[in-house]
Amino acid sequence: MSTDLLFDTLEAGNGRRIAVATLNRPRTLNGLTLQMCADLDRQLTLWEEDDAVALVVLRGEGGKAFCAGGDLHSLYASMREATPGDAWGNEYARDFFAVEYRLDYHIHRYAKPVLCWGSGIVMGGGVGLMMGASHRVVTETTRFAMPEITIGIFPDVGASWMLERLPAGIGTFLALTGAQLDAADCRHLGLADYTLHSGGWQALVRALQGTPWSSGRNENAVLLDRVLRSLAPTDMNCPAPLRKLYERIAEQCDGPDFEAICAGIAGWHDASNTWLARAAQTFMRGSPGSARLGFTLQKKARGLSLAQVFQMEYTAILQCVAGENFREGVRALLIDKDMSPRWQPSSIAQADEEWVQRFFVPAWPAGVAHPLADLGV
Repeated sequence: MSTDLLFDTLEAGNGRRIAVATLNRPRTLNGLTLQMCADLDRQLTLWEEDDAVALVVLRGEGGKAFCAGGDLHSLYASMREATPGDAWGNEYARDFFAVEYRLDYHIHRYAKPVLCWGSGIVMGGGVGLMMGASHRVVTETTRFAMPEITIGIFPDVGASWMLERLPAGIGTFLALTGAQLDAADCRHLGLADYTLHSGGWQALVRALQGTPWSSGRNENAVLLDRVLRSLAPTDMNCPAPLRKLYERIAEQCDGPDFEAICAGIAGWHDASNTWLARAAQTFMRGSPGSARLGFTLQKKARGLSLAQVFQMEYTAILQCVAGENFREGVRALLIDKDMSPRWQPSSIAQADEEWVQRFFVPAWPAGVAHPLADLGV
């Protein structure tokens, strides 16, 4: 039996139990595999149906990360073996993203409170897990980001829905730069609900076990809120770099003019503010096609339900898997590690509105239903 995921239940007040799922791949910063996504989704269903379980906790082993994203090595291997341009022929990729997206959607719609201990690195697939939790905790070590532009794809796992709902311009900036947010910025943007010390895990467990949980979802959500508020420190002081630059970023990155937004971000590459300069430099090294796709997905997500956004992202990610940029981005970052990806298209001007439409063409055969058609039904 795989030890990549650890499941446990802790005795708590009123004969209830606290269910804990631990991502247990610390050497890969708890990167998600296809099997982990399937096993976690299955276990969440079992706990959802168990009347004795009051709530679920998601956490990562190792102290460095909750979850840094998906298992890119396996996805890269599947892309190497697949026929280039065949968006439906990569069976591993289409299964991985279908299972992962279903898991994330399940968490969004879970029938019991879900506490996500988002300490350390929370990126990519980790954001997908955390985003749907009802009670999201960050700590002084949290580094929250969607850096997919560096590997030739886009902020997925429902992130188009999340980013589009941020204040004007902010979601576009985060998608195009992969900028890292600390606990204070996550709280400021509504991406997290509570701030605790990273060393407070055991104190949290003791408090959860000592709480008189009920059989009602809403009552337990209130009790969990009280526990987390009672443990919140008064001496937490995080830098909050985005909040300090909020108006400048929002003004530059809002609106429909993609090329003007890109030019403005690129202009910050030598800014005196090191956080802003780093964000701009990441954008300039990233895939121009990913920038256009992430921007377009957020525009298309406006007014869509969460299920519809997952369905749209699934269509787009399969086309990414069949194209050149995802494979090239992973190669340059993780395989050859030369940090010199050869992006196609190679410029923002070439990644125009006509070019991006290919990512919204269904990959599956005519007459076959969307693989996520039943989400939200």
